[in-house]
Amino acid sequence: MSFAALLAESAPDLGGFAGWAVDLMERLGGVGAGIAIGLENLFPPLPSEVILPLAGFTASQGNLSIASALIWTTIGSVVGAIVLYYLGVALGRDRLRAIVDRLPLVKLSDVDKAEAWFAKHGTKAVFFGRMIPIFRSLISIPAGIEKMPFWKFLGLTAAGSAIWNSIFVIAGYVLGENWHVVDEYAGVLQWIVIVVVAALLLWWLVVRIRTIRARRSGTDAAAQKDAALGKAAALEQNDERPEVIDADK
Repeated sequence: MSFAALLAESAPDLGGFAGWAVDLMERLGGVGAGIAIGLENLFPPLPSEVILPLAGFTASQGNLSIASALIWTTIGSVVGAIVLYYLGVALGRDRLRAIVDRLPLVKLSDVDKAEAWFAKHGTKAVFFGRMIPIFRSLISIPAGIEKMPFWKFLGLTAAGSAIWNSIFVIAGYVLGENWHVVDEYAGVLQWIVIVVVAALLLWWLVVRIRTIRARRSGTDAAAQKDAALGKAAALEQNDERPEVIDADK
């Protein structure tokens, strides 16, 4: 049975970008896998959890070696991350702050806190971020904005990507025709991350709106108090004025 027929039998609904990635791997081998993963880094919605096990499955069928799959997918991850890193460098800290200053609900103090956090935890964030869906790509941008030393960024990205890619490529290689099982479990992990991020954003939004409302209420109350004090002072001053006697009476 040909590889294409075997693939169609194991995943009959495979199509779109994943189908294109498979065709690319068949034509270009490991280089094709690297190109597919590089594009996935630039466009996070693309399914790396499908492409990587497929690269392993492709290697199990002898279309490319497992070493080639691991090396080229890691190169693709690194190249995609470098593009996003320099996107962050081009954006820069000053432009980011100018953008944030125009956004509702977001304060420059939030940027200051994020910068302080990244200064303290940036090394771990870049390394472990390469193993978290969605953040895998996005973590490169703040690294560029904060101008993390390039060679440090490159080493952390290569190491984190190599670990993440190896897990999925080797799983696809070992599972063979059942490679799609990896995608099912990875899909659950991705949804967990999405739900957690959405919950945190919702919590932050609620807290920020309550804070703004409380501040406005406090300002209004203070204004009303000042007005009441001013009125009372005016009345007291009127009461203390000497009575004017009319000389004609």
